[in-house]
Amino acid sequence: MTAAEEVGYVTSVLTLYSGLPDTSSRPNPADRSVARNLHRQPVPLPLVESALLLGTLRRLARPPELPPLPQIRSLAYFLPVIAELQRKPLPDGYLDYLRLKLRSLSQPPASCSEKDVSC
Repeated sequence: MTAAEEVGYVTSVLTLYSGLPDTSSRPNPADRSVARNLHRQPVPLPLVESALLLGTLRRLARPPELPPLPQIRSLAYFLPVIAELQRKPLPDGYLDYLRLKLRSLSQPPASCSEKDVSC
């Protein structure tokens, strides 16, 4: 494990994390530490991405009548999902499905206009 590999891994994890809905756009030092620990374990980057997407999609799939959840304030929020996927990996190709699903849920419906505040 080289320092450059660790920096690349940590940067990738933090970029994925900060690009999710309901997360801070600026990871904090604790997030950086969690990402470094994931690299040292080692947890494969596709597994981390799968856990981030799966955890986010689970939040987005909550029934609308429930109160909204607070913003995710730490990468550590996803550690239980990472542990779950280490015990029971997702089927091949599922990461692509998760990416597509999050993309479709993150975009407003095609029938919405920018001026329509109800969307």
